[in-house]
Amino acid sequence: METEKTVEISRNPTRPVRIGSVTIGNGNPIAVQSMCATRTQNVDATVAQINELVAVGADIIRIAVDNRKDVAALSHIRAQVPANLTVDLQESYRLAGDAAPHVNKIRYNPGHLYHHERKKPWQDKVRFLVDAAGEHDCALRVGVNCGSVDPEKAQQYAADDSISPMLESALEHCELLDKLGFTRFCVSLKDSDPAKVIEANRRFAEARPDIPLHLGVTEAGLPPDGTIKTRIAFEQLISRGIGDTIRVSLTVPNHRKGEEIKAGREILVDIAAGRVRSVVDYGKDTLNIISCPSCSRVENEAFIDLAQQVKEMTQYANQYALTIAVMGCRVNGPGETDDADLGLWCGPKLVNLKRGSEPLGAYPYDKILPRLKQELDALIAKKTAHSA
Repeated sequence: METEKTVEISRNPTRPVRIGSVTIGNGNPIAVQSMCATRTQNVDATVAQINELVAVGADIIRIAVDNRKDVAALSHIRAQVPANLTVDLQESYRLAGDAAPHVNKIRYNPGHLYHHERKKPWQDKVRFLVDAAGEHDCALRVGVNCGSVDPEKAQQYAADDSISPMLESALEHCELLDKLGFTRFCVSLKDSDPAKVIEANRRFAEARPDIPLHLGVTEAGLPPDGTIKTRIAFEQLISRGIGDTIRVSLTVPNHRKGEEIKAGREILVDIAAGRVRSVVDYGKDTLNIISCPSCSRVENEAFIDLAQQVKEMTQYANQYALTIAVMGCRVNGPGETDDADLGLWCGPKLVNLKRGSEPLGAYPYDKILPRLKQELDALIAKKTAHSA
């Protein structure tokens, strides 16, 4: 049998960052990650999902922690799994000290630091995180996200420039971590638009080629579309030597979460073999459906079915350059639907409909599709009138 040839890729000279038994950067193999979609306080389900993800090749697994009950559950989870775990604190940064003994990495979002204890300087919050990480042998990830950039930072740039505030935020945090003498960290800059992910990460890698990058397209959506969007970003970045760990974010039921790992592995193998796809002007001239990956913050699993129904219902509008965002929780939903032409963020019982940043009302899951179609038809009519 002929051995498959591989493409020689010159990796960025990033420094090594150890995350439990895995080291990223410094030419090490690109690590593949996923995130538990179970509720953290459901210890048995979370342990089972971690073991399933490890079985299909996950190097690192992220768990959401929002409160002290989650932290208590995390300690029981850690006692049952040897996996490399990352804790995602969102706005609950003060839980870092309690969560750190049970994980190998702490992920924090600079934008979410803004929302909690607003009178306290963000630098003091980062020092707190650094102290927790240092004391408990943890790495850090500075996770910058398009939908949750510090509002004060975003206001310094034009409304149509979402990349510069993300980039400035990331570089600002890296500078502080450097001054604090903490070098065991990586950075992520994520957006739902593959083109923006590519540009943000290329600009960051040019400015700080020493820092390992975690790559991902946030709210990539349902497979296969979500996998394709992610592949586009990964191909263009990894082929240029940018990227040290990846996560494919897909909207799938809990029992299919391993598909994220399998997709990531397949993309890496294809890139290494030179099997890359070039997609020009992706999403510019056709309907774009984005939806967040299923995770433990989803407040009603009907969100997953709804995302699929939206995709099917809107097929008739495929030729129109419009974006519809379907978000599964109140953490990401309100902010990360603002840039879409139409946005749905799903609560426990109602789906909130938006046109851009304008709220249009909340509707039951079984009533939202006709209302969405009404708004979509109005946008199409407006586009058609302008082009006539």
